[in-house]
Amino acid sequence: MEHIKLSFEKTLNFVSKEEIFKFKEESQKHLTALQKGTGKGNDYVGWVDLPSQITEEELNDIEATALSLKEKVEVLVVIGIGGSYLGAKAVNDALAHSFDQLNTGDENPLVLYAGQNISEDYLFELLDILKDLDFGICVISKSGTTTEPAISFRLLKELLEENVGKEEARERIIAITDASKGALRTLAVQEGYKTFVIPDDVGGRFSVLTPVGLLPIAVAGHDIKELVKGAKSMQEYSSATAFEENPALLYAATRNALYAKGKGIEILANYNPKLHYVAEWWKQLYGESEGKENKGIFPASVDFTSDLHSMGQYIQEGQRTIFETVISIAKPNHTVTIPKDKDNLDGLNFLAGRRIDAVNKMAELGTQLAHVDGGVPNLRIEMPQLNEFYLGELIYFFEIACGVSGYILDVNPFDQPGVEAYKSNMFALLEKPGFEEETKKIKEKL
Repeated sequence: MEHIKLSFEKTLNFVSKEEIFKFKEESQKHLTALQKGTGKGNDYVGWVDLPSQITEEELNDIEATALSLKEKVEVLVVIGIGGSYLGAKAVNDALAHSFDQLNTGDENPLVLYAGQNISEDYLFELLDILKDLDFGICVISKSGTTTEPAISFRLLKELLEENVGKEEARERIIAITDASKGALRTLAVQEGYKTFVIPDDVGGRFSVLTPVGLLPIAVAGHDIKELVKGAKSMQEYSSATAFEENPALLYAATRNALYAKGKGIEILANYNPKLHYVAEWWKQLYGESEGKENKGIFPASVDFTSDLHSMGQYIQEGQRTIFETVISIAKPNHTVTIPKDKDNLDGLNFLAGRRIDAVNKMAELGTQLAHVDGGVPNLRIEMPQLNEFYLGELIYFFEIACGVSGYILDVNPFDQPGVEAYKSNMFALLEKPGFEEETKKIKEKL
């Protein structure tokens, strides 16, 4: 069986193989700590065994719920923020038709997102477009009180009940929340919503392989069993493979070796725009896991070749504090061949008869060579194909490498204490009950 592959050869002008391999024993030790739950933040490592522990019955329940929603709605609004929506959007965008909103032949509901911002214009326009559509809601929150999702849910719930009545609205709202506590769990019990559980030991950014990600992905018409199968494949492969062949451990080791040499910014690059939100999910995964105690590699991303005409200049000749990790897809899902033109005014007849992907691959290789020559180390992740199975592999690969890399940095990869700072200030400025002292202090500061 093919797996995703990692190559680090184009980093070796900047770090030696010995400098990478000095992390061998440490990374293997950290992998064991993740698997046994003995490292920092071990209350939140339930995702490590998740692919092999999720049952056929659980997947069937998710698929049955998705089918029930498909029969009722033409749009599903997923309400969540951070990991409560990024994983689902990453997979859905990667697998969807690029022009999904115009693709009238797709019988699956269109999946939209809310609760990931507090933009009044965004919410006005969402409510405006939904008022004449059959829609449902998948609301995702452990507590039910996170500001951004809670505001969106209050608005959308009201609109849905106005459109179809409270009884029918109950059939169109799915709550994914804590097993037993919190405002959303209380409401779900009161109203009789269908619910799924966010496991206590899985944090949001690691939750894509729980109902948090799987239900919206299933509603969009994608094969969640293949996605989980791919993740399980990488779980088994990364667990059983020696360091020298292990893509996750080599990725964690190489990026830390580069970090030790002053490469403090990692740019995740792709050559397929379908991977844009995979990069957004990856940025949260690594930024929130590693950015602590004044440590951590800053995660950024680019979409090539588009961004070669904007960010390409900086990557080629800017500060040499960056390295790139390129996700490359070996085999595209479609075939388009460049035609011959009798006038050849654009000078492209030398490419006539060649596939678009062949040109894209040469752009990728040419860029990689140019950037390495310009002082930017390059790692390369190759996916055999863009489908559910290999996205499952990629997700688990990034997750397990993130846990190992965070432990190499000697931080807790599974908390996010810094996220609370903006919330405290926001609540104080809004004069939320219980924040009187904070309100007084912040007004003095202003």
